[in-house]
Amino acid sequence: MSKKKGDGLKSFNKGFQVPDTYIIIFFVVVIAAVMTFLVPKGYYETQDVTYMMNGVEKTRTVIKDGSFQYLRDDAGKVVTEGVALFSGDGGTGFFNYMYNGIVNSSAIEIIAFLMIVGGAFGIMIRTGAIEAGLIGLIRKAKGAEKLLIPILFVLFSLGGAVFGMGEEALPFTMILCPLFVAVGYDTVIAVLVTYVATQIGFGSSWMNPFSVGIAQGIAGIDVFSGAGFRMVMWVVFTALGCGMTIFYAAKVKKNPRISVAYESDQYFRDQNEKTGIDEGHSFGIGHILVLLTLVATVIWVIWGVMTKGYYMPEIATQFFIMGIVSGVIGVIFKLNDMRMNDIASSFKDGAKDLIGAALVVAMAQGIMQVLGGSDPTTPTVINTIMYNIANALSGVSGAVAAVLMYLFQSVFNFFVVSGTGQAAITMPIMAPLSDLLGVTRQTSVVAFQLGDAFTNLIVPTSGCLIGSLAIAKIEWSNWIKFMWKFLGVLMIGAIITVLIAVGIGF
Repeated sequence: MSKKKGDGLKSFNKGFQVPDTYIIIFFVVVIAAVMTFLVPKGYYETQDVTYMMNGVEKTRTVIKDGSFQYLRDDAGKVVTEGVALFSGDGGTGFFNYMYNGIVNSSAIEIIAFLMIVGGAFGIMIRTGAIEAGLIGLIRKAKGAEKLLIPILFVLFSLGGAVFGMGEEALPFTMILCPLFVAVGYDTVIAVLVTYVATQIGFGSSWMNPFSVGIAQGIAGIDVFSGAGFRMVMWVVFTALGCGMTIFYAAKVKKNPRISVAYESDQYFRDQNEKTGIDEGHSFGIGHILVLLTLVATVIWVIWGVMTKGYYMPEIATQFFIMGIVSGVIGVIFKLNDMRMNDIASSFKDGAKDLIGAALVVAMAQGIMQVLGGSDPTTPTVINTIMYNIANALSGVSGAVAAVLMYLFQSVFNFFVVSGTGQAAITMPIMAPLSDLLGVTRQTSVVAFQLGDAFTNLIVPTSGCLIGSLAIAKIEWSNWIKFMWKFLGVLMIGAIITVLIAVGIGF
């Protein structure tokens, strides 16, 4: 007796309940607290190095090679000092980790950045301009489905690269599933050109504020610097993903039965008289102006970063201006029936959507506080941990170290899917560790962003992936049968990219 379509996915979800990110981080805090009782404190000496960027001489403080020392007491013994459960004098305590993480100076800046940028994009999304533009494109592409695949793939990849598009792709998956089945393709392609494309763009982005921006900020390098290398990276990975999708689409068009979704697609074939496109959507001058505002902001941000050295305060303000302008356009042209108060409410909704990510940043900083903080010159447990990891990898070249960083980030992504959360947890360790291993901090950020995004294409801990598959009625086990080769090519490309970054000293 055959199962109902989707039952496998439902049973999988029931049998595999992933702990919330907050729970995972809490247990990491517990482990960190235990380590303070077992691992002695250590510290480094630092030195200032100068380097040229865009013709401007800059200075950065780095760890002095070979300068690590253990903190010792008067008897010469190394000092191990466990963290207190609670601190009543504003100091470090286990249960103080949340508050201390929030008020940490670097965390405050990142949290403010997330709230403002999230609110700004909340206003833009409320206008419906992005949705109306894509639906208008889909409607006009009827009968030209071969062109629809690369156009949509590039657009969704661009969305992932520019503003961290992910969950926003789900409504379009709903629209495209019946459309692609109706023209002789399958729902796998619908997921590829929407969710998969956003993750490829997310991972190879040059200006995603929620991934690259946060990681670079934590690493202590200029936000959105190295954009040229990453733009090339985005083009290459987008072309690679798009090419594999087109190749697969041609095979399915020729023989639909080879699709892992052939049986589950019967649901859409039974309703193939419906296109899945809401004819009520219109695309007018107001939508065009909002999209032009987005394009202008992207250009302005890139210009500011590359020529003026803009950092989080300036970039957040640029996006804030974008949000206000988009909201005013939305009100004037009554986009989605917008009223003046909708500008405020949509800003609050956009910021609210990122409160979870902001708290993850705070909790991750709390972990660092429990371990003593991230100052290399202050005796802490984290310095000792970093020293021992560096010793374990001391025999490997910078290239091998960078690849290991990428693989670590890829595995870590199974447990913390949030890009912002992963950056907040891993980069405080990976950035200074890269200094010790002869890998630039820019390259460590590249390893992070590629490792963070690509495994999102298979991890069952990704709610967005599971949501996309549920919409397409594809069982996760069937998806893995298709995706493992696709992901394998991307991961090989990622390793090559990391090696190139090391080779050119990026």
